[in-house]
Amino acid sequence: MTFPDGTRHPDPGLERWRLILGAAAERCTGPLHGSAADRDAALDWLYGRDEDLRRRGVRRGPGGSRQGGTGPSQLTAVDWLDDIHRLFPKETVERLERDAVERYEIHEIVTDPDVLARVEPSQTLLRAVLRTKHLMNPEVLVLARRIVEAVVRQLMEKLRPEVRRAFTGSRSRRPSPLALARDFDFKSTIRANLAHYQPEQRRILIQRPHFHSRTRRHLESWQLVLLVDQSGSMAGSVIHSAVTAACLWNLPGLKTHLAAFDTEVVDLTRDVTDPVELLMKVQLGGGTDIARAVDYGASLVENPRRAIVVVVSDFYEGGDPYRLVRTVRALVEHGSTVLCLAALDEEAEPVYDRDLAGRLAQCGAHVGAMTPGRLAEFVAEKVGGSR
Repeated sequence: MTFPDGTRHPDPGLERWRLILGAAAERCTGPLHGSAADRDAALDWLYGRDEDLRRRGVRRGPGGSRQGGTGPSQLTAVDWLDDIHRLFPKETVERLERDAVERYEIHEIVTDPDVLARVEPSQTLLRAVLRTKHLMNPEVLVLARRIVEAVVRQLMEKLRPEVRRAFTGSRSRRPSPLALARDFDFKSTIRANLAHYQPEQRRILIQRPHFHSRTRRHLESWQLVLLVDQSGSMAGSVIHSAVTAACLWNLPGLKTHLAAFDTEVVDLTRDVTDPVELLMKVQLGGGTDIARAVDYGASLVENPRRAIVVVVSDFYEGGDPYRLVRTVRALVEHGSTVLCLAALDEEAEPVYDRDLAGRLAQCGAHVGAMTPGRLAEFVAEKVGGSR
């Protein structure tokens, strides 16, 4: 489009295609100007590292040069973070940060003090902190802890109400003398106060509000044993398991244990009340010996018929799968509930070894994928259903 003064206004659709395809598309879309050119430079700083895209000529090299240069970028991670927060909406910024730390492993995003002082805490950055904290000096660890604390606080605020609802108990039909807003019985209240209807004002005066009573969950002498795979791909599951364990901690009659494992098993139960400290102790990476972890969990069980053993893993066993199947079968035969939860990827799709998971299901284990809130509901239903 050309304005009367001769200046050209770029077509937004062409701009978007130019941003996606890079300089190679410029002969068809025309050059970028202003903030669009700045967005292009920010995208190129990140995605110009992709060798496959570079070979196909989709984007330029990481130098950010408009001539297709391949020299080192003059833009620092601090500058780039400032730019993307200025140029893109929040959801785009989160995707760019996730690609930077997970796809391209730009460690300075979480190991540079100047970057950590500017960055917005998110679960993506928390996972990156857990993977790279061994590279951090004490000063950087202090700043990284800010990210851990902020994200854990957000998750706790979200999950606690779900856990509270799960363990509150279900409504019964009996009336309750306790006037609690959450138990307000709308239908019974309307029926009981119809005599006070005022036609001219089209309203009912409520003189006798009615409330539901609630059945109480039976929470006596139950154990919950959480065994969490801490191999490199399991960072998200470790985070949510730590927060879930903290929310379940000290519920009446429920004794919670938490252990993380790779080829070794580390009992983290005494740190459950401080999920930030717990996560700072987790060491992601290494192999996986699920059988050893389940053996350890079985050793914690005091009363098999009042125990729930939860294994959070992708079930790609690096240890002895026959030993794992044998231990799970023994737990189930003795009356324990075994719940095998699959890891979830970024799109919340379960990622796990279906063959081994199927063998565990044949032994009587419950196999599936659950959010932390649904796990709390499962535990509450299991515990509350036992009288």
